[in-house]
Amino acid sequence: MQIGDLITGLALRMAIPDIAALVLLILSAPVCAWVAYSDLRAMRIPNKAVYALFAIFVVTGPFLMPLPDYGWQLTHMPILLVVGILVNAAGLAGAGDAKFVAAAGPYLWVADLQPLLLIYAANLLAAFVTHRMVKHTPLRAMAPDWQSWSVGWKFPMGLSLAGTLMIYLALGAL
Repeated sequence: MQIGDLITGLALRMAIPDIAALVLLILSAPVCAWVAYSDLRAMRIPNKAVYALFAIFVVTGPFLMPLPDYGWQLTHMPILLVVGILVNAAGLAGAGDAKFVAAAGPYLWVADLQPLLLIYAANLLAAFVTHRMVKHTPLRAMAPDWQSWSVGWKFPMGLSLAGTLMIYLALGAL
């Protein structure tokens, strides 16, 4: 099986409506770039970025899907926020990461959980390896003051979380 076949197979099984995925991808891409950059630079995901991501869904959702689906998707946010608070309290993730996941929750269809977890695992591994490799190359000189270079084992999860959302939406839009 080739990578193209795998991507096509994932895209064909996505439950998220393709037009919703496309519109949400276009509108949320700048916010996701902001989240990834902020987390790399300062190891923080700004609350404004989290609010913006959630606001994009709240405002556009009723135009992209039937209202019962929209309402159901909104229930993902408080559920994921509670889970995120527990994960943060256990020291497994930062508060910004938990808030980002909660704000991204409405974008994610429950029926897409399996491909979403696959996308997340692959993206987390790729982001972690890339970050650690760049840290030890001359490319680091392009952003020498990024806090994420010098925080030990901590990792800017905003990079992989934002990337996962973008990949998920892109595959759903195919």
